[in-house]
Amino acid sequence: MRPYKEDERALFKAVTRQVLFSDPEQSSELRYFEVAPGGFSTLERHQHTHSVLILRGSGHCLVDGAVRELNTNDLVSVPPMAWHQFRATQNEPLGFLCMVNSTRDKPQLPTAEQFAALQRDPAIAAFLRGDMPG
Repeated sequence: MRPYKEDERALFKAVTRQVLFSDPEQSSELRYFEVAPGGFSTLERHQHTHSVLILRGSGHCLVDGAVRELNTNDLVSVPPMAWHQFRATQNEPLGFLCMVNSTRDKPQLPTAEQFAALQRDPAIAAFLRGDMPG
């Protein structure tokens, strides 16, 4: 079990990370993340893709300009350079597997202008405030 990230800027809340499998020959890494009730991952984008399988709980995600409800067994694909974030509901944790390239580029955080542009969509603004049902 590892901390989700080492960053003091409060860009995420109540997330743990475990690397379950890493094989340079397959160029992939399988990780398990668990977001505590009311927690969220970092809002970020990068060149590498993610493949996510929800194993536990419910919540919402923002991927590539769309907010989507998440439930157990849902699959989520995060394309390159798509803004994305995962949020657990207030009443249960959200646990998911994440398959990524073992060699990845560094995530980019939104600038103030990019964040403001995302918030112009009322559904995304509500998601970023944590105003989601659940």
